[in-house]
Amino acid sequence: MRPTAATRIPGFWGDVLLLIKPGITMLVLISTALAYRLAQSGPPTWLHLGAVLVFTFLVGVGASSLNQFIERDSDGRMARTRNRPLPSGRFRPASVLAGGLAVSAGGIAGLGLIANWLTAAVALTVTVTYVLFYTPLKQVTALNTLVGAFPGALPPVLGWAAVRGELGREAAVLFLIQYLWQPPHVLAIAWRHRNDYAAAGMPMLTVSDPSGMSTRRQVALYCAALIPLSAYPAMIGMAGGIYFYGSLFISGIYFLAAVAMAVRPSEATARLLFKVSLFFLPALLGLLLYDAIPQTLSRP
Repeated sequence: MRPTAATRIPGFWGDVLLLIKPGITMLVLISTALAYRLAQSGPPTWLHLGAVLVFTFLVGVGASSLNQFIERDSDGRMARTRNRPLPSGRFRPASVLAGGLAVSAGGIAGLGLIANWLTAAVALTVTVTYVLFYTPLKQVTALNTLVGAFPGALPPVLGWAAVRGELGREAAVLFLIQYLWQPPHVLAIAWRHRNDYAAAGMPMLTVSDPSGMSTRRQVALYCAALIPLSAYPAMIGMAGGIYFYGSLFISGIYFLAAVAMAVRPSEATARLLFKVSLFFLPALLGLLLYDAIPQTLSRP
C-alpha cells in the first residue's frame, strides 16, 4: 500500500492527520470557501471567511473523529485502515470520543456566533447525518453511499448560508451538484478496496454486486446526470457563457472517466475515475466563481 502524507509523518502528528482525513477535509474547505465567495457580491471579507473556514475545519475534524471512533473495529479488519490510530491502539477511544464531541460542538457554536445560526444548523446537520446515519448504515446497506452523500453535499450550502443568512435556488443547485458528484467518487474507491470492505463485513455496492454491473451502470448514470446539472447555474443566471461551456467540458471529462470504468472495470480505470473526481469539484466551482454574475443572484 502506498504511504499517505499522514503515514509518512511519524509520531503523534502523523496520527492526528490520519484521524482528521486531510484530503476529505481539504475538499470540504475548498467547496465551502468557493460557495462563500460566490454568495458575496462585494469585495471579499477575508477575515470573516478565514474564521468560517476555521470553524468549518473543526466541524470536519469532529465528524471524522467520531466516525473513526464508531468504526474502530471494522477499520481494524481492513488493510487500508488498520493502521489508523484507534484500531492500532495508539489513541484511546475515550479520548477520541471526547475530542470529537468537543471540537464538533466548538465548530458548530463558532459558526453560529461569527456567521449566523442557520450556518450552525447546517453544520449540525452535517455532523448528525454523517455520524449517526451514514456511519452505522455502512454496516447495514449498500444504500449508505446515497445517505453519506447528503452531509457530503452540505459544505457549499454552509458557505452560502454564512454570507446570505438564508438559502435559495443557488444553494440548492450547489448542493445537488456536490451530491451527484459523490457516488462515482465513492464507488471508485469502493471498487479498488472491495476485498477490504468484504473482509470488514461492509455491504458496499461493490461487495454485494460481484459482477460489477450495477456499479458500472451507476457511475456512468450519475456522471451523465451531472452534465446538464453542472450547466444549470448558467441557465438561471448565476454565470455566463464561459462557465456554461466550461462546465460541459469539465463534466464531460468526468463522464468519460466513468465510461472507461463502466466499459473496462479495473484497478487502473477506478483509479482514473477517482483522480478525475478530485479534479472535478474544485475546477467546476472555481470556474463558476470566475464567471459568476453577482448582480443576478437572488438577494435576501
